[in-house]
Amino acid sequence: MAFSGLFLELLALVLVLELSHCLDYSDALSKSILFFEAQRSGPLPSSQRQNWRGDSGLYDGAAENVDLVGGYYDAGDNVKYLFPMAFTITMLSWGAIEYGNSMAQLGELQNVLDAIRWGTEFMIKANTGPTTLWVQESYLHDFLFLSLNMGLTMQVGDPRADHNCWERPEDMDTDRRLYKIDENNPGTEIAAETAAALAASSIVLSGVDPGYSNFLLRRAEALFEFANQYRGSFWKTCPFYCSFNGFHDELLWAAAWLFKATNAASYLDFIERNMDKSVPTSEFSWDNKHAGVQVLLSNCYLSGQESLAKFKDHADRFFCSVLPYSPVNRVSTTPGGMMFVRTGANMQYVTSTSFLAAVFGDYLQAATQTLACQDHIFAPDTLMSFALNQVSYHLRKDIITLFTSVGELHSWSESLGDVVHGWLQPFPNPNVLTGAIVGGPDRWDAFLDWRPNSAQLEPTTYINAPFVGLLARQPDGLAVRSCGFYLCC
Repeated sequence: MAFSGLFLELLALVLVLELSHCLDYSDALSKSILFFEAQRSGPLPSSQRQNWRGDSGLYDGAAENVDLVGGYYDAGDNVKYLFPMAFTITMLSWGAIEYGNSMAQLGELQNVLDAIRWGTEFMIKANTGPTTLWVQESYLHDFLFLSLNMGLTMQVGDPRADHNCWERPEDMDTDRRLYKIDENNPGTEIAAETAAALAASSIVLSGVDPGYSNFLLRRAEALFEFANQYRGSFWKTCPFYCSFNGFHDELLWAAAWLFKATNAASYLDFIERNMDKSVPTSEFSWDNKHAGVQVLLSNCYLSGQESLAKFKDHADRFFCSVLPYSPVNRVSTTPGGMMFVRTGANMQYVTSTSFLAAVFGDYLQAATQTLACQDHIFAPDTLMSFALNQVSYHLRKDIITLFTSVGELHSWSESLGDVVHGWLQPFPNPNVLTGAIVGGPDRWDAFLDWRPNSAQLEPTTYINAPFVGLLARQPDGLAVRSCGFYLCC
């Protein structure tokens, strides 16, 4: 006889107090936001708090007479990729939409808004016209360089040349050629994700800067039209951030955010006509947006939009596949309690899934609904307990401290000071990349602190972005000081 859903739910909600491992969620929130200042490209403002960083990439775009200064370096290198950058801004915005009041009470909302705007300013620059988006700057000679017309920049920097030259962004001397998408060379995933980011940002900024918010929304609508009309995947920069999941999830993702931002019937109609493209999944990332779409639109269903029932069903199936105590669980868990999807920046799946769990749990709570996994029924609090378990894994000292600089962090800027060492030399990093969440331990909780180990030691913006919102959503609605809560199962 199987355990009842009630028993499993109660088991999941048992929290063990570890007095020796007090965790300060408010401090973690502040640090997770501070990380984005260290990833900035361009001239740094006087308010810059990661003051070991300096101005960089001041001539990005100049070779083709476009201004592509600014934005974020995606990870430990000096390349600017629009695809993960846009996803980062979408997730920061979603966190602020859901938990902005908590961020404000903790004195962090303005820092989050600044981080969002740093990204939107670059995306606006990258979109030089209705059908052009500059997406990368590089000097790879085997890539096709497209002549400037109207488009979207998708990348700034050559990943191969950059990875072969370990240097600070302030000192980089590699050629910064540009790559873009347009009507002849489409990149639907990138254009749609950028549209989603601008739409989500417009919601966050509507109360503080209505004019700018409206400007972002108009750009988002135009980019969605571009993405939808000129369909195709951009493969020229593979294996760096090419989408293996196709572009239908990004189109639905963008339409969902535009529907949320405008309440326009045209976006609802697009969603309804394309809901057959929604598929069950067990992960959420910069490449696979299906779970995000399903959670976002499930709230519309729970609010009375009955035509979107399929998304609520798929969201249920997503969490049934992720929760470790679900009878249909498909995602493994390490001995220490971390969900494990795959090797290589696994923590991105942990933070993004945990954020979705907190948000979906709140949606269910507001609608007085539950989660059904076959014959097991879970209350909304179960989802928050799962998220808390993952937060504790990040912060517990007995696993690995991810919010301070590990000995040999895989980061160009953090590992190099005024004196340049060989990157393979086992010297301590001279700078502290405060707030960085690295790729994380393997499926057995093992962690190799060796600089070339990028799969475990490289931080990324899209690991941190969903964690910001998650840390702002704690049991009482605020990030609070806790003492090592984790699920016993």
